[in-house]
Amino acid sequence: MKRFLTFLTLLFCSSSIFSQTRPPESDYSIRSKAESIHASVITIDTHNDFDLDNFTPEKNYTQNLDTQINLPKMISGGLDVSWLVVFTGQGELNKSGYKKAYIHSQMKFEAIHRFTQELAPDKIELALTAEDVVRIHDSGKKIAMIGVENAYPIGEDLNRIEEFFNKGARYMSLAHNGHNQFADSHSGEKEGEWLHNGLSDLGKMAIQEMNRLGIMIDLSHPSKEANIQTIQLSKAPVIASHSSARSLSDVSRNLDDEVLMMIKENGGVVQTVAVGTFLNAEKFNAFLEASRPVLEEIASELNVSFLTIDEIGQLTGEEAHKAYINYEKIMKISEDRTREIAKKHPKVSVSDFIDHIDFMVKLIGIDHVGISSDFDGGGGIVGWMDASESFNVTYELVKRGYTKEEIEKLWGGNLLRVMREVELVSKKMQ
Repeated sequence: MKRFLTFLTLLFCSSSIFSQTRPPESDYSIRSKAESIHASVITIDTHNDFDLDNFTPEKNYTQNLDTQINLPKMISGGLDVSWLVVFTGQGELNKSGYKKAYIHSQMKFEAIHRFTQELAPDKIELALTAEDVVRIHDSGKKIAMIGVENAYPIGEDLNRIEEFFNKGARYMSLAHNGHNQFADSHSGEKEGEWLHNGLSDLGKMAIQEMNRLGIMIDLSHPSKEANIQTIQLSKAPVIASHSSARSLSDVSRNLDDEVLMMIKENGGVVQTVAVGTFLNAEKFNAFLEASRPVLEEIASELNVSFLTIDEIGQLTGEEAHKAYINYEKIMKISEDRTREIAKKHPKVSVSDFIDHIDFMVKLIGIDHVGISSDFDGGGGIVGWMDASESFNVTYELVKRGYTKEEIEKLWGGNLLRVMREVELVSKKMQ
């Protein structure tokens, strides 16, 4: 009997040692698993900017343009859903400013409708509900959705919120860079100057109207106090369409732990964004400073000024839009010229992006975290520079041990859950 027990002990010990020294899963196996998952889940990117010049019959997203998001790149990278953003920069708080912004917003709405209805109706379709997303995905087509970045073009006429809803808007941020008639912006933090100390009375009414209509409220640009008041007032879950965690990168556009926990309690979702400085400001700035002479040289060749993302974030209106476009041109040209610099000062990468997701999942839970890029608006990191590289996000998630069910939630399941709940609140209120 003693010999038998000794044999069992040795067998147990040897099997334990074997399990501890078993070689890790091969890269081929991980890649194969990631490819299977990436092909089977609905992949949603909640924030993509666009230029009106790319939505004409001669030049449009059916072509592989020199943009980070377009149909060929979506197809190549297995990205199913692009939220195209109706962005208008902040202007003066008067009728003239509101009118100019409203006209610009209508041009962007029309461009998206033209794209999905005239230029490529056989390849992409506009979704208006969570169920539309599932239906269109099952049909094999790509999906466009519409978010509004900055409620400024609404002016002071709350009826325009329903007008925007009828044109397809399914999320909207009350402010962008610069305070407006609805809310204070994160950009006021630098000088500590506020217009409303959070939300204005008009902003509070706008929240109620967005809840009634079924428009998700986006917290990505308003001030912390405005966001806290929004969460407290909203009858429906909220989203942050393109923000990250301030604990890991201390920039005003990110959300601190207090707000992240409030979003969790609210039932909302935070779409982690692939903007280098939002993911790791220290790492991003180290590369930027080391390569700045090269970047300024390229800017001079293009006859423009070089501004960092943080500096652009202090601009408003068309000035900010042009600065973003120039920034992207400069950074793209600089890739070859800064390779040696990047060896000593590594750029922010997909690995840093997943570090951020790991942190937020641990803090607020897998049900409240999502994915966004801010492509063509300042986003893009090594490994996910455009939509064609979207698989790399899934691959890194699989490497970290995330399951298919968890990856499905991160890539869009959580966002669709929030949409359904917002739609339900709207039905009850109506």
